Amino acid sequence: MAGSTENGPNGSGYDGHDQPGHDGHDGHEGPGHDGYDRQQEQDGYQEYDESEDYRVRPRRPLRRKVLTGLLVLAVVAAVVLFINRKQLIPLPEGCKVNTTAGQGSLDIAQASNAATITAVTIARGLPERAATIALATAMQESKLRNLAGGDRDSVGLFQQRPSQGWGTAEQIQDPVYATNKFLDSLVRVPGYASLPLTDAAQAVQKSGYPQAYAKHETNATLLASVFTGRSPAALDCVVHEFVAAPAADGTPAADAAAASAAPASAQSPGVADRVRREFGRAVVAAPAAKADKDPRTVLAVTPQAAAGTASGPDAQRQGGWAVAQWAVAHSQELGIGVVAYDGKVWSFDKPGDGWQAKTPAASADQVLITVGAPAKH
Repeated sequence: MAGSTENGPNGSGYDGHDQPGHDGHDGHEGPGHDGYDRQQEQDGYQEYDESEDYRVRPRRPLRRKVLTGLLVLAVVAAVVLFINRKQLIPLPEGCKVNTTAGQGSLDIAQASNAATITAVTIARGLPERAATIALATAMQESKLRNLAGGDRDSVGLFQQRPSQGWGTAEQIQDPVYATNKFLDSLVRVPGYASLPLTDAAQAVQKSGYPQAYAKHETNATLLASVFTGRSPAALDCVVHEFVAAPAADGTPAADAAAASAAPASAQSPGVADRVRREFGRAVVAAPAAKADKDPRTVLAVTPQAAAGTASGPDAQRQGGWAVAQWAVAHSQELGIGVVAYDGKVWSFDKPGDGWQAKTPAASADQVLITVGAPAKH
């Protein structure tokens, strides 16, 4: 019927409340609605977008575990390297002294020469001051090296001259002979032990630089305290290999070779002869019992307090430390592997460890010198 409100102006049959362009859904829906419930999107459903990168990324917990594992491995490796540092990175050869009065370092040749100079002084029963004067003089003249030449015809530790009546060049290059000749002259200087060191040394040497000896007094005093035994367990030497003894002219053997336990043991009579020659009546040396399952020769050296430099109730112990540290200083040349004395032990195969406590305790009556390196397993 004409004018009826049922069919609206467009004649479409829809209620006139419908909005233009409406698709028949509830009018509460906004323009452009695509027909699916947006609550689904809120619930976690999303449309696939090809523009997004959907590559799988590592999970963070796994990454942390990997990094933690690598850190643990690095720490373990660092600990292993630290424990085995002496085998992986060998310490340099040489000797160190460490006393309450001071510290110092020498190479092995210097240490062995200083030990010999002091041993000869002890053998003569002279005071420690005599050893200090002799050491300071050798420091100035040769830097504690047994030189084959020098100014004009000077040779040896004290740069003594054959033309001035000190002996032949061959004799002067023997450290024991040269030290004895120096001391022969020193003891003839009136009151030498109470003189300023440089004056006492100059009275013997008659150098063109009479004040030069004074600068070595501190270091010479330090070494004298070690090699007379007054400073016990104060010398440590790092030795890589035992070598052949130097030639008569003081030059090291050209084909120095490492000594195995058996050849080193064969050198033991040489060790006994050397210790007797350098310390004289201040020691008694004899073979000692070997350790179980150890074929190496052991030498027992007993200090004789009455014949040495030290005096007082501790004289024998001090004499023992003089021998013990002499043996360490000569370990490379004489093939000495172990020195045990007064509850402590020094070992060639434990470089840098110095004197360690020994169980059972080493005797305080005898210095035990083991000749040769330990067998390698």
